[in-house]
Amino acid sequence: MCQSINHHEIVGSFLRPEPLKKAREAYTAGVISGEELKEVEDQVIKELIAKQKAAGLKVVSDGEFRRSYWHLDFFWGLAGVEHTLMEQGYLFQGEETRADSARLVGKVAFDPSHPVFDEYRFAAKVAEGVPVRQSIPAPAQFYAELVRDTNEAYVDRFYPDREVLFEDIGRAYRETILALYTLGCRQIKLDDCTWGMLVDQNFWQTMTNGSFDPTALQEIYVELNNRALVDLPEDLHVTTHICRGNYHSTWATSGGYEPVAATLFGRETVEAFFLEFDDERSGGFEPLRYVPADKKVVLGLVTSKDGQLEDKASLIARINEASAYIPLDRLSLSPQCGFASTEEGNILSEEEQWKKINLITEVAQEVWGLQGVPAV
Repeated sequence: MCQSINHHEIVGSFLRPEPLKKAREAYTAGVISGEELKEVEDQVIKELIAKQKAAGLKVVSDGEFRRSYWHLDFFWGLAGVEHTLMEQGYLFQGEETRADSARLVGKVAFDPSHPVFDEYRFAAKVAEGVPVRQSIPAPAQFYAELVRDTNEAYVDRFYPDREVLFEDIGRAYRETILALYTLGCRQIKLDDCTWGMLVDQNFWQTMTNGSFDPTALQEIYVELNNRALVDLPEDLHVTTHICRGNYHSTWATSGGYEPVAATLFGRETVEAFFLEFDDERSGGFEPLRYVPADKKVVLGLVTSKDGQLEDKASLIARINEASAYIPLDRLSLSPQCGFASTEEGNILSEEEQWKKINLITEVAQEVWGLQGVPAV
């Protein structure tokens, strides 16, 4: 297992280039057509993939350049789901997100015209043999959005029995994953903030006035995610990224992995965990003791939230610290999250973004003695 994980990794999203920002603004204003927007998207994705290959990355992404959100655009592509607006967005540290959301208008089902398939087709064609890791939001994240505030009334309308909903979510996701596999995709990453929310008691106290059972939610989340991963082809590599929120350089929650480690690390049927560890909000490495011996951990030690470049010696020291719980050969290094989980992007420059990528490669060369990777 885990042959798909390299010692220097990315999470997936990149800052939107200026031509793309301008084109999307023009499209929203009705100045250019959807086809003209796509031409710009195609060009900047070509340029991005070329830069990733030049940086020595062994697995690339399309930067999520065709999406506005890391998660909602995917949800809207499933049958039975519509785009809606809430009364307010999510409250992050010092900032409120846009108010977009997803709610049910029917039963959840696979849609063969889902835009994720065109995302993968184009990226794979441009990558010319370099593997493309397709990022999609986790099933647990989908469920969390569907039962958010007033959205839950729509769930009640179509799914008075939640077990039926869980079955339909699992089936729709599994069929989507298999359709990606048919297109040639061999690497899929489930992005998931649900576990990052569960570790923060203050967050849940505010959101629910204390009226929730974190143990019960853990069971729902791990079961939902695992239902999507049943009986998949052996050469399909599925990983997951756990986040505490990433919006315009702000964050939503804090807390170490200990409260969820036994369930998440011990029972979720993925090959590797991309984990946030860029500051004290993420806690220590002790929860990694729950990671099974056949799985890898990608340490998100390099923050994507600002442009300050980390100290190389400090990164190496932290990798060595983590190796007390996971052997060095099962560890990798990456940014803590994407650079632009939403199209707003984090507050750093493209130059600073690429310096971070190069630093990760340089550290990986020193720690793991990588061969065939460009010197930085």
